[in-house]
Amino acid sequence: MRKTAAYAISLLFAGAVATALAQIPAPPGSRGGARPPLPPGPNPDSQYRLGPDSLPQEGVPKGQIRGPYTLPCQVYPGTQHTYWVYVPAQYDPAVPAALMVFQDGQAFKDENGDIRAQFVLDNLIYRREIPVMIGVFINPGRTPEQPEPSPKIGWGDGFTNRPTEYNTPDDRYARVITEELMPVLAREYNLSKDPELHGIGGSSSGAIAAFSVAWERPDAFRKVLSNVGSFVNLRGGYVYPERVLASPKKPLRVFLCDGRNDNRGIHNGVYNEKMDWFYQNVRLMKALTRKGYDVTYAWGMNRHGQKFGGAIMPEMMRWLWRDGPVSTDPNDLVERAFRQPVTVKE
Repeated sequence: MRKTAAYAISLLFAGAVATALAQIPAPPGSRGGARPPLPPGPNPDSQYRLGPDSLPQEGVPKGQIRGPYTLPCQVYPGTQHTYWVYVPAQYDPAVPAALMVFQDGQAFKDENGDIRAQFVLDNLIYRREIPVMIGVFINPGRTPEQPEPSPKIGWGDGFTNRPTEYNTPDDRYARVITEELMPVLAREYNLSKDPELHGIGGSSSGAIAAFSVAWERPDAFRKVLSNVGSFVNLRGGYVYPERVLASPKKPLRVFLCDGRNDNRGIHNGVYNEKMDWFYQNVRLMKALTRKGYDVTYAWGMNRHGQKFGGAIMPEMMRWLWRDGPVSTDPNDLVERAFRQPVTVKE
């Protein structure tokens, strides 16, 4: 009897803990509200860990992160954007470089975070798996009085212009990137003018923002990296599958990743498909596929966040940049060697 009673109490306790965990608010950047119940078993994020491509490796030349810099904004008057620039060790000012822009830059460059994009760039550039590229980590806009998003205080929802900029499916944020950021970068760095060598990415609201930039300005960006993209009704972002099907095909390459345990649109027992992150990502994938886009995707078990996206970030980058020139000449020892740092004469 005592064993039976103890077992029953333990079940009640476990159930109470599970219920409490299910109500923990979604992490910064998700705007998903209270979490719906999770399936039984371990935390769905528990299997995702960073691999060697996402960590500093001995002997790999390290790029430099410059900044922070402040970008005044005219598109959203009264705001400004903070950004950092990653310059690889192999960057030669005499040779045009590729470009990759990451939204929510503070999270993508966090050395203790789930992405650590600068280490991915270091390792993949060194092994010639992606081209030499300038990386830009840009935060959402804010007024001078508002705090800067950071790993300690959050991604900016509720205290910056992030919800308006990132989640609204219009051309305004695309103008920030193409009309305000790009000219500044072009003055400082020798960037390729070929839009095929320009990529843009993000997580959650930053992912739909990245897609919107490429969608509105394929003349400037043609590669999109989307992790747990918020293609939901935060500001009407669920409209993209219909837009894709109704519009002429654009020259975009898109990698989508999401998880079955992302925010699923259940609130107080009521389901809203327009607020189901996973469902809307699948809808967008199907629309892009039907329209003949260069699209691939990876569906994990993950919740809303960057655990799964971080684990596969190197592979996402390899796939997006897979069409770089490759020599098959066996005597081309330069092609077969690691990329070494460039010595730039002062």
